[in-house]
Amino acid sequence: MNARVNPLNGIGMTSLRTRQRLVGRLREAGIRNEAVLQVMVDIPRHLFVEEALASRAYENTALPIGFGQTISQPFIVALMTEALLDGRSPRKVLEIGTGSAYQTAVLATLIEQVYSLERVGRLLERAAERLQLLNLNNVHLQHGDGSLGWLEHSPYDSIIVTAATQEIPPLLLDQLSVGGLLIVPLGSPTSQELIRLERKINGFEKRTLGLVSFVPLLEGVL
Repeated sequence: MNARVNPLNGIGMTSLRTRQRLVGRLREAGIRNEAVLQVMVDIPRHLFVEEALASRAYENTALPIGFGQTISQPFIVALMTEALLDGRSPRKVLEIGTGSAYQTAVLATLIEQVYSLERVGRLLERAAERLQLLNLNNVHLQHGDGSLGWLEHSPYDSIIVTAATQEIPPLLLDQLSVGGLLIVPLGSPTSQELIRLERKINGFEKRTLGLVSFVPLLEGVL
């Protein structure tokens, strides 16, 4: 009798070896943070996509997750995580857009406390199940409008936004601590840049990290 395969480990196109090949490609693409690369090996991305797409989970591409949303390509997840850390050790991070919870899981493995907002209730329910399966108990989820942030637990050491906006919501800037970083895709649906903002005592310092393509940040809840 064959031993039962642990779904966390995967097999074939979802195996550890497949994940390691993906991480090799991420390293070649410029990701340098070894802790981030290791987490990309450890977190089973195939658990965060529909079963029919599991064989494509370790391709470096975005995949649909329903409700007009996508799971970001692994390179973008690694890039945003690396930018958010940037040689620092943030203790408390706010994520706008839980989505599949893949980015959430990556953050939760590296950061003490993660607060994550999702506007689509069904996505949030699935996200909670996946995070529980991985025993990631340091994530706090809320069904809410990401443009409003989560004032109750602010200020945050860092904020990561996983949807594009043409203008950064002022309430998110208000909830970022001095010295904190905000990572956000900024621009129109057809032209976006990934932006790193560092809050200084007298304003914000901006750096562009490259061109990206994200679904839009929408207000309200579903």
